[in-house]
Amino acid sequence: MIMFLLRALIFLVSAAVGLLVADLVLPGFTVDWRNPGGFVLAIVIFAVLQSVLAPWLARVAQRNAPAFLGGIGIVSTFVALLVTAIIPNAGLTIGQPWWTWIVAPMIVWVVTAIATFLLPALFLKKKVQERRS
Repeated sequence: MIMFLLRALIFLVSAAVGLLVADLVLPGFTVDWRNPGGFVLAIVIFAVLQSVLAPWLARVAQRNAPAFLGGIGIVSTFVALLVTAIIPNAGLTIGQPWWTWIVAPMIVWVVTAIATFLLPALFLKKKVQERRS
């Protein structure tokens, strides 16, 4: 149970990092900082959608179009961003320029993947240091 909660926390933090980087880098990708509840809601909605959509889209692609399996992460990121941006008061807006809709999923996907890879090492490092002292 602890491992499940730790993985969920890591995924939420990596989603937050991905959204923050996209907000800093992309014009038209806006996280509403005035409403912290909206930002937390955007992170939770995005993370839940991403975790549900990725396996489902992978199964659909595996049955119908195996050549698309490599792009499932970006496609599920795009759909999760789209749904999160549509939900009112979710704290995320994606607008102009038009190419923000193309670049945002790539940035969020790459940053989330890197954060998901690096964050467990940080948590493990802390645990090892705690046990040594």
